[in-house]
Amino acid sequence: MKVDVTTANMRILECFSSDTRVRMIELMNEKPYNIGELAEALGLSSAIITKHILKLEEAGIVATENLAGKRGTQKRCSLKLDQLTLVLRSSAAEEQPDQNQLTVDLPVGQYSAYEVRPTCGLASTEKLIGMLDDPRYFDDPGHTKADLLWFASGFVEYRIPNYLVGNQSASALSISLELCSEAPKYNDNWPSDITFSVNGMDLATWTCPGDFGSRRGQFTPSWWVDTQYGLHKTLSITDNGTFIDGVQFSGTRIGQLNIRAGQELRFRISCLETAVHCGGVSLFGKGFGNYPQDIRVTITL
Repeated sequence: MKVDVTTANMRILECFSSDTRVRMIELMNEKPYNIGELAEALGLSSAIITKHILKLEEAGIVATENLAGKRGTQKRCSLKLDQLTLVLRSSAAEEQPDQNQLTVDLPVGQYSAYEVRPTCGLASTEKLIGMLDDPRYFDDPGHTKADLLWFASGFVEYRIPNYLVGNQSASALSISLELCSEAPKYNDNWPSDITFSVNGMDLATWTCPGDFGSRRGQFTPSWWVDTQYGLHKTLSITDNGTFIDGVQFSGTRIGQLNIRAGQELRFRISCLETAVHCGGVSLFGKGFGNYPQDIRVTITL
């Protein structure tokens, strides 16, 4: 990952101004740790470690997941990045595109199908789209301009352009996006089981820990007062299985999706009413949250 040294990337740059955070990165280079293990290794309280982990997670350097432990749930923390390059001159970041990869960004409002239940709604960077908690407005022609959408249960589905030609086939599929749970207003402790599917095949279910709104998202418009940002997650399907932020979630391999030239790809994000944690979905585009990107899809040949 390359990062321009600019004020827009202070969330990332500030992560390395703390000895504690750097020591945490050193530890997680060896293996994943839970909050308690990091606290014990560094001789600090769990509350302090949690604050540092939140900064690293918001910067996209660390990934976390809630797992069942002997004394309730525990948060497992692991490195999300293998390397990070600081770019001092913007011209140094200019590279030729990888000829073995096909990448497309899907605006969050350009879904092709949906089924949602309140609380729900859509917003562009300038205003609300339609009325709150009325699923009918997901059909509003203005939905394509949405940079934020949310729903308590149901799904949104996107058509991924397939630019494969001839005998080309996919060796990997990567989808990165910013999302979180959906609670009325917001609730930082609001778990939600969010399922990702491609072409009707469920690939992974990730439990988001909350709906984040206690502080403003870096790119969230000043007029917006509810959910502020999400967590940046990367879903990867390879020959070895399906992963989220490098952690394997299922054995489904890229070959099982049978991605070929001329075949439509359908990507669905859902929260089922039957889920253990039916906590909804909030999905962020480049105009909201902490990451200036839409849903980014990369197919590797």
